[in-house]
Amino acid sequence: MTAHHSLEARALSAGYGARTVVSGVDLTLPPGRISVIVGANACGKSTLLKTFARLLSPAAGAVLLDGERIDRTPTKQLAQTLGLLPQAPLAPEGIAVADLVGRGRHPHQRLFRSWSGDDERAVASALAATGTAELADRDVDELSGGQRQRVWIAMALAQETELLLLDEPTTYLDLAHQVEVLDLITDLNRDRGTTIAMVLHDINLASRYADHLFAMRDGELVASGAPSDVVTAELMHRVFGLDSDVIPDPVSGTPLILPRGRHHVREPQPQTPATGASV
Repeated sequence: MTAHHSLEARALSAGYGARTVVSGVDLTLPPGRISVIVGANACGKSTLLKTFARLLSPAAGAVLLDGERIDRTPTKQLAQTLGLLPQAPLAPEGIAVADLVGRGRHPHQRLFRSWSGDDERAVASALAATGTAELADRDVDELSGGQRQRVWIAMALAQETELLLLDEPTTYLDLAHQVEVLDLITDLNRDRGTTIAMVLHDINLASRYADHLFAMRDGELVASGAPSDVVTAELMHRVFGLDSDVIPDPVSGTPLILPRGRHHVREPQPQTPATGASV
């Protein structure tokens, strides 16, 4: 799959009723890359993603898909181009894994058209890519958190879109499962060229997995670029109100944030005079 669709915000403001949450954002997702949106709680990350997915309408400005306003894109065409995995999605009670993944094929089906070989192939491919083929006959509500998240990603894969938006895909997962899910998303990007934008809370994981970071504060975009270019102690203080040190990650070489808590800053140790030194 070759990524060629573009998704961008132009002077975008959005919110809920009279409450503005995102204000005047200009942002373009780099095609074929992994972008991560970071920021403190309630800064507008999820609202921005929902507006990109057309779940919210802009209060001002516009979201452009391939240069055209997304609100003018036919719904079925949009669903064939852009997929969204929302935060904490809910599956129908008693649904099997294969049936849930198969729901990703709805945008590609026509009225009165039966399940096709293309549908079968897409579901099998999505199950294989996420390592969930052996779970196909299990009920979704029987799965662990990590298994369930992989199944939801499989459903998004079966949709076969070139743009994929993920709202906190590692929420409620332990660290091992967070890494597992993020590795899977990276495989998807590298193998299929899918353009991915996701919201993450863990800035260290975001720095490690993102090609491009967008940092938000109070509904505004305050920094964007490669993690190595934008993640600094100054940015952490500006975005999160956090005093920290930033060093190279010994595993990935990407920025690693070391928070400075009030009780865990090492005090300078007094120098002990060397014994036996000549005077």
